[in-house]
Amino acid sequence: MASISLRKANTRLPPEVNRVLYVRNLPFNITSEEMYDIFGKYGAIRQIRIGTSKETRGTAFVVYEDIYDAKTAVDHLSGFNVANRYLIVLYYQQAKMSKKFDQKKKEEEIAMMQEKYGVSTKDK
Repeated sequence: MASISLRKANTRLPPEVNRVLYVRNLPFNITSEEMYDIFGKYGAIRQIRIGTSKETRGTAFVVYEDIYDAKTAVDHLSGFNVANRYLIVLYYQQAKMSKKFDQKKKEEEIAMMQEKYGVSTKDK
């Protein structure tokens, strides 16, 4: 397997490489069995989480047992065609994801403050 040759060469991996992958542009009707079939070809999978809410449909998190298997999966599956959709496979980066949630939280706080004090940003 390709991951074995990576280990033997003792290659240094870039800092963004980790075992958790973030997958976007999935078909909404994809099943977990299909995900295991696609991603399981590249190594042992610890967990797959498929988004089910309105905001997370078409996305998933795939957690591999080994970091080299995750790297192999990203290398081979980025741009892979599933049901006429090209997958976007990225390494999960906690800092970037938390920034998105922080932004939403701030917007909600601003809306609550505007409502509380009767301030409107809309021109009347």
